Amino acid sequence: MLINVDNQVTYIYTAAQRIHHDKPTVLFIHGAANDHSVWNTQCRYFSTHGWNALAIDLPAHGKTNGVALDSISALSGWIKKCTEILELEKLSIVGHSMGSLIGLELASKSKSIVNQLALVGTNAPMPVSDQLLETSKSKPALAYQMINQYSFSNRAKLGKNDIPGISMQGVSIKLMQRTKPGVLHADFVACNSYADGVAAAEKIICPTLLLLGAQDKMTPASRTKALEEAIPDSTVKILSGTGHALMAEQPNQVTDCLKDFLIGT
Repeated sequence: MLINVDNQVTYIYTAAQRIHHDKPTVLFIHGAANDHSVWNTQCRYFSTHGWNALAIDLPAHGKTNGVALDSISALSGWIKKCTEILELEKLSIVGHSMGSLIGLELASKSKSIVNQLALVGTNAPMPVSDQLLETSKSKPALAYQMINQYSFSNRAKLGKNDIPGISMQGVSIKLMQRTKPGVLHADFVACNSYADGVAAAEKIICPTLLLLGAQDKMTPASRTKALEEAIPDSTVKILSGTGHALMAEQPNQVTDCLKDFLIGT
């Protein structure tokens, strides 16, 4: 699906389904230097089980035009415009990494719209090391390699995969290599400069899931305590043997966790 947001073409993956306003809606938000495709498995499941399942390409990512936005607040405001154009009055948000911060910010400011929130591979704050921040600007190809190394568990690096014949790290690096110039750096600036995560979490009133990887080196599960304590009645689920790229490493387990949380069955 293509829509026009701020005079730019915006792509939303819908698993070849039309939006029906009498169905519940889940909106998936990807992380830095990624696009909608990281959510393909989850989108396909929910789209065939009675939901509008939408996975959006953020500005300058994937098939969406425009310039990358370098603040979580701006990205959250942009997502809000998308929901208004699509006439979505209630929806569930699922965000990964940078996308989790966008979802967190949106849910804190639009309480009447977001009725469920799932934060996948998340921390708040979400600092980016000075070295990686500089490398993302001056040597993005090297930064992609660094991210690819940090994002996967030891199990994944040995080639273990729930989807036979697919190289998780191979797909990941190819996806990042398609990223437009300057986008990774803008994404990292947005994550690194977002200082309002805990304050935003304290405003959340909807049911919230923190879905984490036990071997995540990018957003370690051990650093989510502040978020967990700030969000009333939040649920924490940690997938063993899994790194930051949860949807690639454990696609079925991630889908099951989201199914249990969003549908309750």
